[in-house]
Amino acid sequence: MSKLYNVSLSPHIRAKDTTMSIMLDVIIALIPALAVGVYVYGLRALWVIALSVLSCVACEYIYEKLLKLPNTIGDLSAVVTGLILAMNLYSTAPWWLPVLGGAFAIIVVKMLYGGLGQNFMNPALAARCFLLISFPTIMTVYPTVDGVSSATPLALLREGTLTDFGTLFLGTHSGTIGETSCAAILIGAVYLIVKRVISPRIPLCMIGSAAVFVAIFGLAKGQDVGVSFIMTHILSGGLMAGAVFMATDYVTSPVTKWGQVIFAVLIGFLSAFIRMYGGSTEGVSYAIIIANLLTPLIEKATSPKPFGTERGAKA
Repeated sequence: MSKLYNVSLSPHIRAKDTTMSIMLDVIIALIPALAVGVYVYGLRALWVIALSVLSCVACEYIYEKLLKLPNTIGDLSAVVTGLILAMNLYSTAPWWLPVLGGAFAIIVVKMLYGGLGQNFMNPALAARCFLLISFPTIMTVYPTVDGVSSATPLALLREGTLTDFGTLFLGTHSGTIGETSCAAILIGAVYLIVKRVISPRIPLCMIGSAAVFVAIFGLAKGQDVGVSFIMTHILSGGLMAGAVFMATDYVTSPVTKWGQVIFAVLIGFLSAFIRMYGGSTEGVSYAIIIANLLTPLIEKATSPKPFGTERGAKA
């Protein structure tokens, strides 16, 4: 009995991996999508990425320094938050946008609730939604490969225009820095799955349910729903990136298997509903955040029954 085990705050990983190693794997997986963004949109995209990461790391360091808390920037979670925030921004964003977003993500959503493992929603997505609500005009003007602003594939789809699948897959179209290239996102997804950082359960259920609900809502609206219509929704916007890098966040997603399925299907449903009926052409960020808020209820409903007791019975 002399050897006691110290239990740290969540996230709890049932493996030899550390938080730092997990975050490093996520960083590696994000590199292809961000690299394509820099290639397509130019070095200005790299500037936005750097500002976003520096803002997140600096805010976490300064907050902990002022409150005399242990320094945690070495776990790389602030770097991951900065990269995910950057992939949701566009290459011509003004310098203060990633700085403000990084400060909101780290200070308001992460640190004020106790730091890593205590935040109730994905910090990067919360920051993106904050910026979308506060600066809707600035946040919805996307550059194309030639630097000229134009409509995104989802906006064109609402007008009845389909975008070439090759363009959607490679990411050579108008959009944010890290969400446009499905090929690069899939490379990151394969890496994370092979390294067992994430399970394919949430991404597959989220993308599959989004496709089903897009088809259902499209038929309900009398639209011409076909393979091209559904595939454009899957390959466009933030659905792929959200399914791989954001919905799978350890802290804000359920740990039970059925909980993950319900969580993913809920995101797919909300994403499709907002896209088809909302004022915005995109809804993945809002869908994931809403599902994050419902995670405790989902886990409570899907938690395994303790041996020898009835579900809900008091010990």
